[in-house]
Amino acid sequence: MDLKGKKVAVLGAGSSGLAAAALALSHGATVSAFDSGDTLRLSPAVERFAELGVVLTCGDDALFPSSDYDVSVISPGIDERWPIARAFSEASNELIGEVEFAFRLSEIPVVAITGTNGKTTSKELITSCLSSELETAYTKGNYNNHIGVPLTLLEINKKHEIGIIEMGANHKNEINFLCEIAKPNYGIITNIGKAHLEGFKNFEGVKSTKKELYDFIKKNNGIIFINNDDKTLNEISDNIKSITYGKNGDIIGEEVTSSVYTEVLFNKIKINSNLIGSYQFYNIMLAIAVAQHFSIKEKNIIKSLESYYPKNNRSQVVQSKSNLIILDAYNANPSSMNEMINSFYKIKKEGKVCILGDMGELGIFSKDEHEEIIKLNKKLNLKTFYIGSEFKKLTKKNSFIDFQEFKNYLKDFPITNSTILIKGSRSQKLENIVELL
Repeated sequence: MDLKGKKVAVLGAGSSGLAAAALALSHGATVSAFDSGDTLRLSPAVERFAELGVVLTCGDDALFPSSDYDVSVISPGIDERWPIARAFSEASNELIGEVEFAFRLSEIPVVAITGTNGKTTSKELITSCLSSELETAYTKGNYNNHIGVPLTLLEINKKHEIGIIEMGANHKNEINFLCEIAKPNYGIITNIGKAHLEGFKNFEGVKSTKKELYDFIKKNNGIIFINNDDKTLNEISDNIKSITYGKNGDIIGEEVTSSVYTEVLFNKIKINSNLIGSYQFYNIMLAIAVAQHFSIKEKNIIKSLESYYPKNNRSQVVQSKSNLIILDAYNANPSSMNEMINSFYKIKKEGKVCILGDMGELGIFSKDEHEEIIKLNKKLNLKTFYIGSEFKKLTKKNSFIDFQEFKNYLKDFPITNSTILIKGSRSQKLENIVELL
C-alpha cells in the first residue's frame, strides 16, 4: 500500500486513532482526523493530534468532509452505520479498519506468543535479542488483549523489521480472535497450565484455547517454536512446521544450578541471566531459538540475555538490610506457584521462607488448588506464611486474612537473615511486604 502523497482521513480520536495517524504520516501521507464526539471533551485529543501536525475536527463539523480522501481509516469503536462512517464512506475511495490498515502497510514477519506462564518474560527476552540487530515492534508490558494487540500493530511502521505480539486469554476463542487480528507467521506457546479456570471451566478448556494459536499457524502454513521437553505441547503440535528447543531438540542447552540466578550452558558457553527459577531455562532457550532463526549473532544473543533485568515484580531479587528477597508478586496461578516453589526449594541457601498469597480466578477449583499448594510446602518442609482468605480457610498455622494482619505480626516477630520467596496474585499486593523485611 503506497501512501506517499495520498490523503488519509482518520476517524476516531482515541489512542488507536492517534497511532493510525502517526503510521500514515510515516508513510508520506497527508492526514486529517475526525471525531463526532463533544468538542469540549475532545480538547485534550485535539492537542495530541496537533503535536503530530494533524488537525482534529470534532463535533458536527466532523460529519461533513471538506474534500475527498484516498483512504479513510475507521476506529473499531465506530459503528459503520453511524453518520460519520457513512459520510466518509462516500467521501473516500476506501473505508478500512485500523488493523487492516496497519497490515497493508507492513510485510514484516509477526511472532505471536501465548502461554499460561512465562509469556511476558519470554517476549521481553526475545525482543531483547532481536533488537540487538533488528528494528523490533513489540507488545509493551503485558498489554496483550483485544485492545493491546491492535495498538501494538498500529505502532508498526516502515522502519520495523519484525513484530513480537503477546496474546493473553481468559476464555475460549480469545486466542483465535487475536490471531485473526495479528495474522502471525510464527507461533509460540510457552506452556499450558492451570490458570483462569473460572473462565476456562477446566484444564482442557485452557489447553484448547492455547491450541488455537497452533491451529492458526498450521492453517496458514507458518512455523512454531516448541519446547521439545513439554509433553502437552508435543501432543497438540502434530504436522506443524516446527523448530524445537530445550534439553533435547534443534536448539539444545543445559541447565546449571550453581547460584540463585538461572544459568544456562549453550554451545559450551555459560549464560548468566538475572532471572530466578529453574523454569526460566526454557524461556531463555526459546529466546535463543527465535534469535538464531532470525540470524542474530551468537555474541549479541548472549549479551542481550545477560543484560536483561526483570521488572514489575516479576522474579526480582531484592537485597534488604537483613534478607535476600525473591519477589514474584505480579501474578500467580497453580502452575506458576508450583514451579516457583519447587525452584525455590532447589536454591542452595539457608533459612528459606515462603510468603504466599491467594491465587485468583479459580472459581470452583479454588479450594482444591490452594490445598495442593499447602501440601506441597509441607512435603518440601518449607517454612511458609499464607496471606489471603482462601489460604486462611484451609490452614490456621502461619496464616493471615490480609496484608495488614501479616504486617502487624511482623512488628512483633520480624524475619531476619533469611532467603525469602514472595509469591501471590496481584490482588494481594504482596510487593508491599518488601519494605517490612
